[in-house]
Amino acid sequence: MVFAVSDGETDLIQPFLIDAGAIRGRAVRLGPAIDGILAEHGYPDAVAALLAETLALGAALAGSLKYDGIFTLQIQGDGAVPLIVADVTSEGAMRGYARFDADRLEKAQASKGPVVPRLLGKGYLAFTVDQGPDTDRYQGIVELTGDTLAACARSYFEQSEQLQTEVQTAVSPASGATGWRAAALMIQRMPLGPQSPIFTADQADESWNRATILMASTRPEELLGPAVSVETLLHRLYHADGLQLLGPRPLVARCRCQAERVAGTLKSFPRDEVEAMKDDHGDVVVVCEFCKSRYVFSDRDLDRLYQA
Repeated sequence: MVFAVSDGETDLIQPFLIDAGAIRGRAVRLGPAIDGILAEHGYPDAVAALLAETLALGAALAGSLKYDGIFTLQIQGDGAVPLIVADVTSEGAMRGYARFDADRLEKAQASKGPVVPRLLGKGYLAFTVDQGPDTDRYQGIVELTGDTLAACARSYFEQSEQLQTEVQTAVSPASGATGWRAAALMIQRMPLGPQSPIFTADQADESWNRATILMASTRPEELLGPAVSVETLLHRLYHADGLQLLGPRPLVARCRCQAERVAGTLKSFPRDEVEAMKDDHGDVVVVCEFCKSRYVFSDRDLDRLYQA
């Protein structure tokens, strides 16, 4: 299911390099895709903002990897919002959902403090790359020790990948005729190697420090757009540092659920267990958590399924 169409300035990943590739970056902007995903759920604003930020962050992380399959960012905690899932395929199809406890969320919102410990609690952030049944799945996990999701992602790269990383995110809720928007900006200091620019250690440090200071100067409205395009923003920040814009990657909100897949999942269970799932009308109804599509299986459908 496709939810929305990009306006050309949003729903994209813009890769870039600075200082001859010593630093690589990804800028992500999301607009219609976020609106489409959130519209299916009716989340409270606090939950919608977390999911929007997770989708933007997930796109930035996925954009830094070479893979052919599905990149999944999953956040699991013991707080009022115990689960957030966002995934991005190598073709740019995005989807996501969140679970929350309404009573605990109300209490959490009435309290003060950083968003991660206040709404998510203690838990972990996991990155998974699935490239199909004949390949090993890659997974990285980091504890939710930061105050923000960006801080948690930064900790993962520094601890697990020994890769200096800075991440900045921004979210804007729907207001009037303007829908939800989300954005992320990520830069990473690449390891020195035979193909690296000829820098002294001091020059490399200075380059990284300058890049992070410039990134920190970015205001949320600049990051989100649309008044400032992604290309203009990156030019403002890094035009003096040999900015190289690589080909942008479009993103679209698209769920991968299909009736055939749902039927196959049902058939993997014994028929008596599936029969126990029937509703008051005698049907088995499966609802996709990502897009809320409903798949209804009558007795006749189940007979055909188990006779196939």
